[in-house]
Amino acid sequence: MQIPNRALTAALVSLSIVPLHANAQQSRAAAHAVGVWAGQLAVGARRVRLQLTIRRDTAGAFAGIMKAIDQGGAELPATVDARGDSVSFAIPAQRVTYAGAMSANGDTIRGTFVQGQAFPLTFVRSDGPVASGRPQDPVPPFPYQTKEVTFESAPGVRLAGTLVVPPGAGPFPTVVFVTGSGPQDRDEAIAGHRPFLVIADYLARHGIASLRYDDRGTAKSTGNFVSSTSADFAADAEAAVHFVKGIPKLASTIGILGHSEGGLIGPMVATRTRDVGFLVLLAGPGVSGDSLTLLQIVAQASAVGAPIDRVNDALRVNRMLFEAVRGARDSTDAVRRLAAAERDMVAQLPPEKRDSASRVLAQSNARLLTPWMRFFLASNAPNTLRRVHVPVLALDGSLDTQVPAKQDLAGIKAALEAAGNRDYRVVELPGLNHLFQPATTGLAAEYVSIDQTIAPQVLELITSWINQHFASR
Repeated sequence: MQIPNRALTAALVSLSIVPLHANAQQSRAAAHAVGVWAGQLAVGARRVRLQLTIRRDTAGAFAGIMKAIDQGGAELPATVDARGDSVSFAIPAQRVTYAGAMSANGDTIRGTFVQGQAFPLTFVRSDGPVASGRPQDPVPPFPYQTKEVTFESAPGVRLAGTLVVPPGAGPFPTVVFVTGSGPQDRDEAIAGHRPFLVIADYLARHGIASLRYDDRGTAKSTGNFVSSTSADFAADAEAAVHFVKGIPKLASTIGILGHSEGGLIGPMVATRTRDVGFLVLLAGPGVSGDSLTLLQIVAQASAVGAPIDRVNDALRVNRMLFEAVRGARDSTDAVRRLAAAERDMVAQLPPEKRDSASRVLAQSNARLLTPWMRFFLASNAPNTLRRVHVPVLALDGSLDTQVPAKQDLAGIKAALEAAGNRDYRVVELPGLNHLFQPATTGLAAEYVSIDQTIAPQVLELITSWINQHFASR
C-alpha cells in the first residue's frame, strides 16, 4: 500500500531557471549554479533523496531538472531566481516555495522547502548523477534469461510482463507473482524499492523461474483497474498460470507468490485450478477483510501512540460503516445504508461538530463504495484457505501494521488445519515490516528511509522452501 505524501510529491520538480541579465559580473549563485546537486528531504520519518541538475540551454539561460530518486522521478515546472548568494524557486500549482543561500565556495545551497509547513533542505554539489537504485537492485550481467511477454486475460485485458528463466535445460519450478493492493507494476515498485524484481533475481540464481506482470490498467497492461476487484485480479493471476503452463521449459510445478492482497488472490486461484502447485503468502490475509481493516486501525494507532479512547471511537465508527456496506444487496443499497448510518452517527454529536463529522464521513463513504473495497470487506480468506490442499509457505513480519502478524498467521494456520492440509509452514519474522524490511515502527512512512528492499533471510526462506519441495520434480 502506498501512502500519499503531498510534501514529497511536490518535491519532484522540473526547474526552468531564469538567468539574471544584470551586468557583466555574475552573482555567486549564477556563477556556480551549473552542475549536479544532491539533497535529502526529511518529512517526519520519511527521507527522499533529491537530485537537481542545472545546465545552460542553447540560448545561455539556465535550465534544470529535479527528481526525487526514491519517489519515481516525477517532474513539475518551477520558477527560479538567483540573486547574489541566494537561490529560490516556486511551484505555484503545488503551493511550494524554496529559498536557500549558496556557500562561499559554491558547493552548497542551504535553505527551506515550504508546502503548508517548512522543511529544511540542503543541496550539495555532486560529482555525478545520484544512484537511483537500492543496494539490492540486480546489476547486470545476469546469469539468466529475461523475456518481455504479453498474454490475454479477460476481454480487453492484455497483461504485459517479464519472464525470467534460469540457465539450464529445465523444466524449472516457476513462480507467478501477484501484487498487493493498488495499481502496481510488475516489480511492485514502492518508495524507490522494487521487491518483486529483487525476489525474481534471487529465485533465478537458485534455479527457479518466474513471471511477474503489470496489474491490469497499469504500466504496459491494458484494462480498467479502477472498476476491478480482487475477483478480477484473480482471473488475471489464473491467466498468468495458464500462460506459464504452456511453456514446455517451465512446465514443472507452478506456484503463486502473492504479497498482501496477492496473498488473498493466490488461494482463490488455487481452489479453482489444479495448475497451481504451491503458494507463498507474504503478508497474505488470514482473516476476513473487514476484520483485517479493523486490525490495521489498532496496529497503526498503537505505532503512533494514539490514545485508547480515540482508537475505540475509530473502531466503533468503522464497524458501523462496514456493517452497512456488507449488508447491502447492491451499490444502490450500499449508498442508502451508508447514508442512514451517517445520519445516525452525526445526530449523536454536539451541533458544533456535525458539519466537520459529515465531511469526514462523506470522504470515508466514497472510499467504502468503490467496487474493490466492497469486495474486500466481504472477503473471507479463512473460508478460501479451508479449501487449499497444496503446500503453503506463509510469512509475516512482526512489525507489520497493515497485516498484523499474530492474528494473521493464527488465522492461516487454523484454516489450513481445518482443510486437512499437512504441508504448510507459517513463520513470524521478528523486526520486519509489511515489505519485509528491517524496521523500527513498521509504519509505511519508514519504507522510503530504509535502504534494504527485503531482508535476505526472507529470500533464503522462500528459495529453500520451494527447492526442497519441487527442485527435483
